[in-house]
Amino acid sequence: MTELHDLTALEQAAAIRAREISSVELAEHYLARTEALNDTVGAFITITPEMALDQARAADDTVREARDPASLPVLHGVVIPVKDLNFQAGVRCTLGSLAYDMVPFGDDNVVVRMKQGNLVMTGKTNTPEFGLPCYTENSVAPPARTPWDLARSAGGSSGGAAAAVAAGLAAAAHGSDGGGSIRIPASACGLVGIKTSRGRISNGPLRDPVGEFPVNGPIARTVRDAAALLDVMAGAFPDDPYPAPDLPVGETFLGAAGKEPGMLRIGRFCAPVIANVDVHPECLEAYDAASGLLEQLGHVVEDIPVPVPDALVPAFETIWSVLSQLTPVEPDKIDLLQPLTRYLRERGARASGLDLAGAVSFARLMARGSIIATEAYDVILTPTLAQPPVPLGYFTAGGDPAEDFERQKAFTPFTALFNLTGQPAMSLPLHWSADGLPIGIQLVGRPYDELTLIALGAQLEQARPWLGRHPEVW
Repeated sequence: MTELHDLTALEQAAAIRAREISSVELAEHYLARTEALNDTVGAFITITPEMALDQARAADDTVREARDPASLPVLHGVVIPVKDLNFQAGVRCTLGSLAYDMVPFGDDNVVVRMKQGNLVMTGKTNTPEFGLPCYTENSVAPPARTPWDLARSAGGSSGGAAAAVAAGLAAAAHGSDGGGSIRIPASACGLVGIKTSRGRISNGPLRDPVGEFPVNGPIARTVRDAAALLDVMAGAFPDDPYPAPDLPVGETFLGAAGKEPGMLRIGRFCAPVIANVDVHPECLEAYDAASGLLEQLGHVVEDIPVPVPDALVPAFETIWSVLSQLTPVEPDKIDLLQPLTRYLRERGARASGLDLAGAVSFARLMARGSIIATEAYDVILTPTLAQPPVPLGYFTAGGDPAEDFERQKAFTPFTALFNLTGQPAMSLPLHWSADGLPIGIQLVGRPYDELTLIALGAQLEQARPWLGRHPEVW
């Protein structure tokens, strides 16, 4: 029998508009599943049933009062939670840290857009401390686990968001990505994750840090659901320092999912960018299978060299360690921070102003060079990760935060480059390992060209559907 969580986000929204189901009914369904499964999958830090039901009742009232329900927002009344790195007015925020426990009085701009889209928010999803590592194992909540193997990590830093969607605790979820933090958990949890172009979704009012790496974006089960959520979240605010160009008149991201992409020229590489490691055979198999499928669909696929030199790595590490310093921590709470956070903050504190300025300037130069080096291609293909989902505790097992950081680089050597360039990138769940673990592939678009990525992603999903796959907890 079909359950409510079997429906896609767009199917749920259509049923709400048609009054076949209510938003309250949907919220109650997801809240019940969250109560039953959250400790198992580690999806949420904070759950907000009263607020969610108030939002759902308001959504149902709007449907009843609407002269034309078809004119309501595309995901009206659907459950889409917010990551706990972002502020939602009146809701506890921890940033994944024992050093923080606050209740913001205002919304981040992306949450403003989500509320304008009449979404229902059942809580704040799990994130590692300050969103720094690529795994979600903090001191404030159970670890985020991939529902496909509960002994393995959901990835990070949007690990709770991905675990929630993959376990059927939300239709889709808000995520953020500063070095791969949407694409990594999307790959580990068998989902679609879109790292948006720099400026496509507002980071305001507080989060446009040095290096300009972090962006917001959607995590969903299908390309169409991800595109619809992107339509809800996108749009600049007056104070945004570098807003993305508007879409052409009449275009939407969801509309792009219904269009043929045409014949595309696709460059591909599988040599790791930020670590000298071997890529796991299953990840290479996913990459090669995606290449073959693209060629079957009529696209031209060509091997290309890595578009940046190894000299980029120290600059990225300098910027990342300084970023860890930019979240203020009261002196008497420093000891509450996790070892990796303290390690990165100590590295950041040793960087001089000249070190940081040089790293940012060099990174921008390398970003421009990478974009020029690949300008002949409509899309770039890489593996999303260098390994399948790893066991919980894999990164911290040695007890040395420096080793932890090196293991993270080896696990995810393909994603951070495109935070540096600001290009849109997407992870798609096109492959499962022999052990039943999801393995993502990464598609990267030209600057500000999410439309082509979404059209291509939808074409690949139609050719090799994944929606019918479910983990046991489903």
